Amino acid sequence: QVQLVESGGGLVQAGGSLRLSCAASGRAFDIYAMGWFRQAPGKEREFVAAMPWSGGNTYYADSVKGRFTISRPNAEATVYLQMNSLKPEDTAVYYCAADMSRFRFPELLQAMYEYWGQGTQVTVSS
Repeated sequence: QVQLVESGGGLVQAGGSLRLSCAASGRAFDIYAMGWFRQAPGKEREFVAAMPWSGGNTYYADSVKGRFTISRPNAEATVYLQMNSLKPEDTAVYYCAADMSRFRFPELLQAMYEYWGQGTQVTVSS
């Protein structure tokens, strides 16, 4: 079992920044990759970013490339999503998720992520 707890969401003006955190516990040592997803009101949940748990290559959705950064500094059991130059269309509930499958990277299919956090709300005002 892996437990994931997100934090760091909130209300920010367009152009501002937020950093989301995802703290992993339990079998965190078995995680293959971490992903961030988001779900806007009335829309399906979509992929945002992913990185291998061991570090290295990162992968982003086109809509956030160059503005968001996923990281796991200093081998912490916490993954971050730094979000800069936020836009109103970034408003959503953000979820982190753990991929245990070791099937492929990057993994964009939500069904391949076994563990999910509870989500944290990000609201960007115009």
